[in-house]
Amino acid sequence: MAATTVTESGGVRIITEVIPATDPRAAQLVSGSGEAAPARTSLPVQGFRRAHPKVLGTIHIFTGIIHILFGIILTASEHENPSLPVASGILFWLGVLLLASGSLLVESEKRDNLVLVRTCCVLNAGVALGALVATAVHGTAITRLPPGCERRLPLHIPPEWCLSPHSKILSNGLDSTFVLLSLLEFCVAVAALAFGYEAARQHSYTHMAL
Repeated sequence: MAATTVTESGGVRIITEVIPATDPRAAQLVSGSGEAAPARTSLPVQGFRRAHPKVLGTIHIFTGIIHILFGIILTASEHENPSLPVASGILFWLGVLLLASGSLLVESEKRDNLVLVRTCCVLNAGVALGALVATAVHGTAITRLPPGCERRLPLHIPPEWCLSPHSKILSNGLDSTFVLLSLLEFCVAVAALAFGYEAARQHSYTHMAL
C-alpha cells in the first residue's frame, strides 16, 4: 500500500505519495520517464524552413530533369551541327547542379543541420550563377542563325533546310522556354540563398551572444 504524507507550506498543501516497487503504477512511471523528449529544431533552421525548402527543392529537381532530358535529345539530333546550348553543355551541367541542389533542399526539410543549410547556400549560389549563364547562352542562340546556315565563303551555298523558317522558329521556341526556366531557377536559388544566409547569420549572432 502506498504511503501518503501531507505537508502545508505558505497556504499550499503538498501531498506526497510513495509508491512501492511492486505497484504496477511504478512500472508505468519508469517506462514513461525513459521516453526521450522530442527533438527541438534550432531557431536558425526554423528560419530557413520558412522558405519551404522542400517546395524549392522539388522545383529544382523537376527543372534539372527537364534540362538533362532535353540535353540528351538535342545532342542526339544535332550531333553533326550542334547549336550553341548543346555545344556549351549548359543543359547537362546545369541539370546536374539543379538535381544536387534540389536534393539537399528537400533533405534540409527533414534534418536539423545547419551545415546542410550552408551547403544548400553554396549550391544555390552556383545555381543562380549558372542560370544567368544559361540565360545568356540561350539568348545568344536566339539571335544567331541555325548551325550550318552561316555563309562562311562568298560561294558557300547553305543547305535547303536553312531556307525554311520552321527550324529556326522551333529552335527559338526551345531557347525561349529555357530562358524562362532559367529565370525561374534563378528566382528559386536567390530565395533559398537569402533564407539560408539569414539562418547562418542568426546562428553566428546567437553564438557570439552566448
